[in-house]
Amino acid sequence: MKSFHSLLFTNHFRLILQLNLRILKLLSVILLFVASSCEYLNLGSSEDADITAIPIARVKETFLYRDDLAGVVPDDISSRDSIDIVNQYVDSWIKKQLMIDKASANIQFDEADIERKVLDYRYALMVHEYEKLVVQQQLPKEVSDEEISQYYEEKKDNFVLKQNIIRGLFVKLPTEAPRIRRIRNGIRSYPDSNMEEIRTYCYQFANRSHLEDSLWVNFNEVIKNTPLASIPNKVQFLRSNNFVETSDDKFVYLLKLIEYKISDQVSPLDYVRDDIANIIVNKRKIQLTRDLENNTLKEAEEKKYFEKYEVQ
Repeated sequence: MKSFHSLLFTNHFRLILQLNLRILKLLSVILLFVASSCEYLNLGSSEDADITAIPIARVKETFLYRDDLAGVVPDDISSRDSIDIVNQYVDSWIKKQLMIDKASANIQFDEADIERKVLDYRYALMVHEYEKLVVQQQLPKEVSDEEISQYYEEKKDNFVLKQNIIRGLFVKLPTEAPRIRRIRNGIRSYPDSNMEEIRTYCYQFANRSHLEDSLWVNFNEVIKNTPLASIPNKVQFLRSNNFVETSDDKFVYLLKLIEYKISDQVSPLDYVRDDIANIIVNKRKIQLTRDLENNTLKEAEEKKYFEKYEVQ
């Protein structure tokens, strides 16, 4: 049996141990609270936040932090590509900061004026994004043949040609290609030829061909890199020929002219059809954005969203 003093010592030791454990737990809670408070204070102060943030670049006293890269790298991209994007962003940031530093050292800027311009640019971007959304949702992009024809008749003077254009057939064949005579006769006799046979043949043997007989094309583009490109008077050539065959050491060139227009004449409607459609859609876009601005102002006036005060 343990002595009375031994038992008393043991109980006293246990009490001290329990008390120390409670003190340690209390100290741990206090330290955790203090650490959390410090972290909160650091986040709340931009100066202190820089101490705990992870810098990835510096230009003099200005730092770029890892948190500043949020949104720079798209989610659906490989790690290798993401590293390249980050490096490009950092390099661009450094150059811009150096230029800002150089500009600040050489020019006395009006900070208020700079701030106004920054705000104007910010608002312009916001308005642009909203207008773009409205255009995407509301702009009709289909243009009827009637609209195109009407615009063409009203604005013919705007469609004067700057180059010679043709409708026709063109084939570039290797000199060793089979049955060249048959294809020559077929192209010469257009429109009485078998175009399906000619297309099949050209698909197999031609180095280059243009067989869309209803399509207007730039004449210079058709004869580019052929002996015909050196013709001194192309207008006279177009007026004097409807079929031409020429060759060089490697190729035979066959050209059938169906119709032509020379520079300074009015473009045929089919040649500018797509251009007119784009013009009409762009005009709709401009009108839509004007209507959006006017309707927004009208609604605001009706609901008394704004007031103008007399400038003293």
